[in-house]
Amino acid sequence: MVEHTRAHPRLKQETPPGRREKLELGSLFIPAKLERRGDRKGAAARLPLFVHFHGGTWLPEVAASRAGDTAVISIQLGAGSSVYAKPFADRKLFERLLAEAESKTGVKFAPTTLTAWSAGCGAVREILKTPENYARVDRVLLIDGLHTGYVNGKPGPQESEIETDNLQIFLQFARDAVAGRKRMIITHSEIFPGTFASTTETSDWLLSQLGLKRRAVVKWGPMGAQQLSEVRQGGFLLVGFAGNSAPDHVDQLHSLSDYLRWFK
Repeated sequence: MVEHTRAHPRLKQETPPGRREKLELGSLFIPAKLERRGDRKGAAARLPLFVHFHGGTWLPEVAASRAGDTAVISIQLGAGSSVYAKPFADRKLFERLLAEAESKTGVKFAPTTLTAWSAGCGAVREILKTPENYARVDRVLLIDGLHTGYVNGKPGPQESEIETDNLQIFLQFARDAVAGRKRMIITHSEIFPGTFASTTETSDWLLSQLGLKRRAVVKWGPMGAQQLSEVRQGGFLLVGFAGNSAPDHVDQLHSLSDYLRWFK
């Protein structure tokens, strides 16, 4: 679906200066201004890192450069959440990626944030299922991608019954965020795919389990998006945006750098 109700601005593709390293999966980027950071005692540098799934390479690099204080590993594998989930069924893969990045750069990466747009959330789900990974990840950002299936494979006809097994690890992380032990941001649109549960439905389920309610708001969000609702509790933030078209979905990807600033 395409609509022309409002403008959908897009970031211009660019290649920010910095160091790039090819990894077993994806690529590492350290913005130029961070390459020589180290502590005053001459120890190895220690840098924040976010690992982003889905949405190409240049846009996460631009977000890292704009954030000014973080490196990024960008991982682009294709379409569909299973494409992102399958590699991380190897419970050691995430640990290997971080170790490889640290070995190639001599940098200790911490704290660690996982970010994903759309299908990329499948990778975040699998990574968090491993307790060692869960302990290492401080923050999670899910951009219009908290999906699951429908019971019996179809929606409705009115209130739909969704499969919740794939949401349990996100619920666990959300509870830790509400309690202040983690940080979590979830955004969603009003897109209803039809063949699997929408991010609106999964967000509603998550809030019901947390015992939280939305606060209605009407204001402009990043990239000209129209924000309709918000939930804040502890280190947890959920933001709902208007829009049920593909451009509305992509708006949220191009808002990555803005969402990262929300963690500060």
